Amino acid sequence: MNSEDVLAVFREAGALLEGHFILSSGRRSPVFLQKALVFSQPDLSEKLCKALAVKLTEAFGRIDVVAGPAVGGIIPGYELARHLNARAIFAERVDGKLEFRRGFSIAEGEKVLIAEDIVTTGLSFRETVEALGRLPGDVVGGACIIDRSNGKADVGCELVSLAAVDFPDYDADDLPPELAAMAAVKPGSRGLA
Repeated sequence: MNSEDVLAVFREAGALLEGHFILSSGRRSPVFLQKALVFSQPDLSEKLCKALAVKLTEAFGRIDVVAGPAVGGIIPGYELARHLNARAIFAERVDGKLEFRRGFSIAEGEKVLIAEDIVTTGLSFRETVEALGRLPGDVVGGACIIDRSNGKADVGCELVSLAAVDFPDYDADDLPPELAAMAAVKPGSRGLA
């Protein structure tokens, strides 16, 4: 599967949106990937994660645990773990920091893969790397369905993506005129009460 194939899946699900969007990073973009519309369809989730699992096995070999940040890493993490024959766990925010709770554990020497849906700035990834640093186990790398930074984001580990794209994004104070003329919409989940 290449980047165009992945974007075709997002289009099929009505999940590649165009307009003026406020990303979870606070930056603005004319393109938003509403991944919830893709991950609400098990057949599409399986198709993407199965293809990504093949790439991950080639890159990292055996994986014991797939760990992702809530909310974006839960479904792709679970689906990747299923195809990698691994366990799936997730971290959630406690007092503003990601922690692994709910009895999730990692044993010494287990190979851990971080999974996310979409990477833009790499913030959630870096926070997950930090949370895993407080546990035993070895982080071998990370995975995402779409890297919208096209390899530029610092995620804190090696990243394998199914698709890498370079959609434009802008500071809110430096918008192109066509974007500034449209009302901004925040369809993501970060920062919601």
